[in-house]
Amino acid sequence: MNRILPALLLLAAPALAQQTITYDTNQSFDDVVFGLESAILDQGLVIDSVSHTGEMLERTREATGSDVVLFEEADVFSFCSASLSRKVMEADPMNIAFCPYDIFVMVRPETPGTTTIGFRGFPDGPMKEVEALLDGIARTAIGLDD
Repeated sequence: MNRILPALLLLAAPALAQQTITYDTNQSFDDVVFGLESAILDQGLVIDSVSHTGEMLERTREATGSDVVLFEEADVFSFCSASLSRKVMEADPMNIAFCPYDIFVMVRPETPGTTTIGFRGFPDGPMKEVEALLDGIARTAIGLDD
């Protein structure tokens, strides 16, 4: 019986993997961050936290024994929608695993002058409504309104 569970988890792993949805722009990192903050707030949402992932990775690069610069700049914005979160968790309480919702903004050294904004995709079902919200916010942030 103990051997069945790991085998099932291995079979489920590809189904659990989600795509990353990204948009590239020639706008500056700061302009995209400003646009993202505005787009989140315009939805009536509150930014819970901003992770300065790029700064952390650069600050710890030498200590981890790496000489690879991953990002020129990279931040991850976390936020939630009480009404949408309630809706998707009433459909399946396990959707708690996806909350809070994150959108990242980054500039990579190999693509200077290009800022990327993105988020992880979600599984079919109720979480697609969250994905649509994040997509709208990301597109609004860089001026790709529908």
